[in-house]
Amino acid sequence: MNRSAKWLQLSTSAAVLSAALVFPTAVGATTKTTVEAHVEWNSFLQQQYGVTFDKTVTREQFEKALLKIVSTTTSISEKDLSAKTFLPESKDASKLVVWEAVSAAAKAAELKELGYTYSEEKVAAALKKAGISYKKGGTLTLQAAQELAVAIDTGLVSANALKSASVEGAVSAELASQLLAKVTEFHGSAKNYLGTIADEEIFGKLAQAWNESQIIKAGELQELVDKGLKQNLITGYNLKDAAFNPHFDPQRTITYGHSDIAHAIQLIGLLKSEGVNAKVQFEPKTSAFIYLKEWGEPVQTADYQVVQIENGNYIAYAKEYDLSLEFDSVKEKEKFQPLVLKYAKRDQEDMTGLLKASWWQPLYHSRTELADYAVITNNVLKDGRYVVQSFSLNEESPKVVEGFQKLNDKVKVETYKFWVDQPFFHYLNGESK
Repeated sequence: MNRSAKWLQLSTSAAVLSAALVFPTAVGATTKTTVEAHVEWNSFLQQQYGVTFDKTVTREQFEKALLKIVSTTTSISEKDLSAKTFLPESKDASKLVVWEAVSAAAKAAELKELGYTYSEEKVAAALKKAGISYKKGGTLTLQAAQELAVAIDTGLVSANALKSASVEGAVSAELASQLLAKVTEFHGSAKNYLGTIADEEIFGKLAQAWNESQIIKAGELQELVDKGLKQNLITGYNLKDAAFNPHFDPQRTITYGHSDIAHAIQLIGLLKSEGVNAKVQFEPKTSAFIYLKEWGEPVQTADYQVVQIENGNYIAYAKEYDLSLEFDSVKEKEKFQPLVLKYAKRDQEDMTGLLKASWWQPLYHSRTELADYAVITNNVLKDGRYVVQSFSLNEESPKVVEGFQKLNDKVKVETYKFWVDQPFFHYLNGESK
């Protein structure tokens, strides 16, 4: 093995150690039936915002949910938002009718100014798509009609959804969920992904995402965790940007980490060839770990950088990625591990029949329980959009939390347990394979 190859192997294996550390209209989505879409909307709203509806949706329920979503997806606090309601005034404090909900959603999605540019002719043409007749002086004011029209034209609400409901009728749970889910989409907080495994363009999109990513730097947050590295509080950490969070359903999602983009492309190709489909999100990641001086002088590149520390060792920062995969079902999710263990796990040095750059200890994990997976802890620190993760054995987590709090008594360390593959669990326990 030449020196460059040796360094590559060291950075790859150490990077593993460092981890010890839309809806139907979204990009890459496939066409869904109304029932499937409603199930997905409900699931997303419940998981991300704790929002659920019974068959009857009241004004208070809808307004409360809308305020929660907008405050979460913008910098405006829920308290400040509550001072100006999105819903129009009504004599009935409990009943919520269709046009009111659509009007409120249009305002929450920041569409009202566009709507108010609509002429009466343009309003009438848009409403006609939904089988709604507009006449000046009728039930709908011009302003309300403009809000409905812009909601239809931009896809905030589907014309078909309004065709099956009277604008003066009660709002169904299905329509309420659709409107709220679309509001999250307009604020950039819906499901966030490149495409699906079935997409013909997914390989090019993955390569382009990798080419556009770079080593992430996070200022004071990174300085803090680097102190933890120097003091051997942790052996490594991952640094990510929350802007790439896919907002996937954890029941159907696995996250797979690696450093070679050709490996990711081959992994997606493997799943495709096995008839497994999933939404695919590329999440840029930087892994940091201690590079020992006895390993030799490190070679630096744009994707691999080092900083020498007081004892002569280095902190290495390597460009990597996480692939988040939301499978079509839990059953499809369960097919993932057998394929990885057969085709993406190295068991001997000169092993053929594997994906390019397969690791001895592949790293993939789930937020929900899976058979034959081990439970470990993620120790998480956040600062704005930046997220630091350091994976540890469960019994080691209290020491990690305490150590960071000693470094900075104001720091908040979030912890949660999750499920990882057995090879990586063995690695955390000091086993080499």
